[in-house]
Formats: sequence, C-alpha cells, structure tokens
Amino acid sequence: MGDTTMAFLNVVLILLVIAALQPIIRQKMVEASRGRLLQELERARGSRVIALIHRQETWRFFGLPLVRYIDIQDSEQVLRAIKLTSPDVPIDLILHTPGGVVLASGQIAYALCRHPAPVTVIVPHYAMSGGTLIALAADQIIMDPNAVLGPVDPQLGDQPAVSILSVLERKDINEIDDRTLMLADIAEKAIRQVRNTATSILSSHHEPEQAERIAETLTSGQWTHDYPISVGEARSFGLRVSTEVPKQVYDLMVLHPQTAQRRPSVEYIPTPYVPEDTSHKS
Repeated sequence: MGDTTMAFLNVVLILLVIAALQPIIRQKMVEASRGRLLQELERARGSRVIALIHRQETWRFFGLPLVRYIDIQDSEQVLRAIKLTSPDVPIDLILHTPGGVVLASGQIAYALCRHPAPVTVIVPHYAMSGGTLIALAADQIIMDPNAVLGPVDPQLGDQPAVSILSVLERKDINEIDDRTLMLADIAEKAIRQVRNTATSILSSHHEPEQAERIAETLTSGQWTHDYPISVGEARSFGLRVSTEVPKQVYDLMVLHPQTAQRRPSVEYIPTPYVPEDTSHKS
C-alpha cells in the first residue's frame, strides 16, 4: 500500500511539473515560430525585418486596465536593431501600436530616416499617434486595405493640446485662470514641437512644401486623436501607400495574441474560403 501511494504521489508530482512547464514550453515554441517567420520574410524581401507589435492593449492587473505603448525601451531595442543593419540592407518595420511617447517615437523615426537603404513600414491593422509618426519616416508605407493611421496632434494628459488653446479664442483672457493659461502655453509649444518634428521627418523623402502641408494636416487637431485615417485618405495627403501586405505579416500577427484573460468574442474556421465553381453543374 505504501508503494502504491508513493507511486501515485510521484505521478501527481510529475503532472504538476508538466503543468508548470507547459506555459513556458508553449511560449518558447511561439517565439521560435516568430523567429522562423521573420527569417522567411527577410529572405523573401531581402531586408532586415523588425517587428514593433503591441497586442496587450486590454490586459488587466488587479482589475485595472494596463496599456502597451511605444516607450523608451522599445526605442532602445529598435535603434539597436537598426544599428546592427548594414547601410545597404533595406529595413522593413512591422508596426502595430496605439501610439506612445513622442520622444521614443521620434527617436525611432529619425533613426529610420538616417538609414541609407530603403525603409518600409508595414501596418497590418493600425499604427496610431506615435506609430503614425514612425510611419512618416518610411520611403513606403504598406497597409492592409482596412488598416488605419492616426493624427499626431500632441496630448497633455488626456486633453488635446489644440483644444486647450481654443479656450483662449473663446473666452476673454481675464476670465481664464492661471493654470489654464500655463497649460495653453505648454500646449502651444507642444504643437509647434511635434509639427516641426513631423515636418523634419517627412522632409527626408518629400518636398519641403509637401512635408509642411502633411505635418500641418496631421497635427492641426481637426480630428479627434483616435480618428482613423484610411489608405485612401493617407494617399490624398501625399503619403506613398500600397496595400500589398506580405502573407507572413498576417501569420506573425496570429503569433502575437491578446492576453487570454477572457473568452474570445470572435471565432471562425481559420482556412481560406473560395466560391464553389457551379459553371459545370446542370
């Protein structure tokens, strides 16, 4: 009886160890699959492929929502990848992000501008705010037909800088409190700085007048900060946009799932469907 109990406990222990290691093994397998896809895409396009993908926008910690966005750590890693790339090797940056810190986004954008070989930014779903600022550095942007970019107008906290400035136009200055006046001063500086940054980035592959016009459009605050700029609208500004997203990019996105803390709300059979040929049927 003692031997049987010991054997049972050993089996339970083994099962517990396997259960504990399973998430780690699964994660390593996913990372290996990502690496193979990146190498496959690099061989197909003859480029260095860098993926900047934020897919945990809605995960929670102790019930509080946490947001993934472009930060200084991202810029350090992307800059390191660019530094490791030979000047004559093109760069493809796969970009999926809600935006982020202007400093980090600007660093990445300027580094891409300085890379001598062609730079392509690939947007499978969306690249908002700071992501759009990075996309402006590309010689070409490749977007899914349904993907979107976003305005790059600066925000002070959760308030659009241009909206803070508009208070000065609508009210007598004697009716405005000191704090709002200080915020308006900061807002004016923020808009000017971001517009100058966008103009400088765009000037690397656009005529100066066109660069200023696009920067003005994207930073003017004529839309809300989450306004989706479609492929057609981006082209109307003068951005070089195509819609030929490589299949490997979509496959890579599948390997960057949202954190599985709730039941998926979208389900489908993940195989391509084509219309059945009925021309020969009687």
